[in-house]
Amino acid sequence: MRHRALAFALLVPLAFAGCQRETARLPLPQKMTAGSIGHYCGMNLLEHPGPKGQIFAASLIEPVWFSSVRDTIAFTMLPDEPKDVQAIYVSDMAKAPSWDKPGAENWVEARKALFVIGSRVKGGMGGDEAVPFSDRGAAEKFMSENGGRIVTFDQVPRDYVLAAGADNADAAPNDDADARRSSN
Repeated sequence: MRHRALAFALLVPLAFAGCQRETARLPLPQKMTAGSIGHYCGMNLLEHPGPKGQIFAASLIEPVWFSSVRDTIAFTMLPDEPKDVQAIYVSDMAKAPSWDKPGAENWVEARKALFVIGSRVKGGMGGDEAVPFSDRGAAEKFMSENGGRIVTFDQVPRDYVLAAGADNADAAPNDDADARRSSN
């Protein structure tokens, strides 16, 4: 009996640890539909070309949708937006049918993606875009055809994301923004 009580006492904390690991999993990306409306523009995402984004925050019930990846990254930098980000998903352009149809279900976690910035291709809302890829070869092919350079999520310059209209691919990264994003 004593051995059973000891075994039980040892197993209960392990069971709770397993439950904690379950709740720590990232929310899964949702399929983009006609109900996916851009957070900043208020428009249907399916009506615009180029890669999109969705962010899950612990304090929000639904994901926040974005008509461009640049807007998605901006959300993580702006002081008035939630800081309890759980997951950031962006369209995986390595798996996209085309630029005009980036796909409704081909998502990659942004912090694991590679981004081509400073290319000649403009985002769905007409601005500079951070074009995401899960595959380095696809990113290099896109870059060779459209210009730009490849960076990771933490290397996307703050000025590139938050500057209006100008091509800022060569802007220096902002350490404060990088620290904020990597802590999310």
